[in-house]
Parts: sequence; structure tokens; C-alpha cells
Amino acid sequence: MARKRIREDEEAVIDMTPMLDIVFIMLIFFIVTTSFVKEAGIEVNKPKAANQSKQKSANIFIAVRENGEIWLDKRRVDVERVAANIEKLLAEQPTDVVIIQADKNAKHGIVVKVMDAIKDAGIDRISIAAAKG
Repeated sequence: MARKRIREDEEAVIDMTPMLDIVFIMLIFFIVTTSFVKEAGIEVNKPKAANQSKQKSANIFIAVRENGEIWLDKRRVDVERVAANIEKLLAEQPTDVVIIQADKNAKHGIVVKVMDAIKDAGIDRISIAAAKG
């Protein structure tokens, strides 16, 4: 009878090591393959648009405030430094679309300068964010 108890106790043990290894490998996989979106860092009052389309692959956002401030990656940048900052972000995570979130009262000249800087950084597809109208 003593032999029977020993065998039952030995068979009841489950080794959790392989399962923990798989969980950690999956965690590393999901961290590595996650795409990070570079938000502008501020909220702007976007103009309304009747016709609009969603951009799915954009992960760089530039915000232009009413007073002319330009925000990229949650910090304020000068219009002369926009191209350099975009090139740095493109080195971290390549994309082919940049979205400009311009305030509806932002000056047109500043938005055009930002668009020129984006083109200088090597991106040809630029989208302007708008509120649903």
C-alpha cells in the first residue's frame, strides 16, 4: 500500500517550466512586432469636412496650433527642425504617410511650410486631419 501512494504523488506533479517559457517567448514576440504611433501630443480644433477617408498606415502625426506652434512627438518644434525630426522618426519606424492635424484657424503659410518640410524629409503622401462634418 505504501508503494501505491508514492506513485500517485509522483504522477500528480505538473511541470510548469515549458508553459512559462512559451508565455515569455510570446510576450517578447508581441513587444517586438508592435507598431508604435508617434502622436503629436496636443489636441487641435480640426476643420469639418464632408468627404473624408481614413488612413490606416500612418504613424507620424504633426499638429499645428492656431497660434502657429508646431507639435511633433509630444514636443514643440520649430518649422526649420520638422524635416530633421521626421527623418529621425522614420529611422525608428518607416512609414509612407504623415498626417497633419492643423487647427481650423491656423495660418495657411505655416501649414504649407510644414508640408514642404515633410516633402524634404522624403515623404510624398501627406494627409490633413479633419473632423466629421
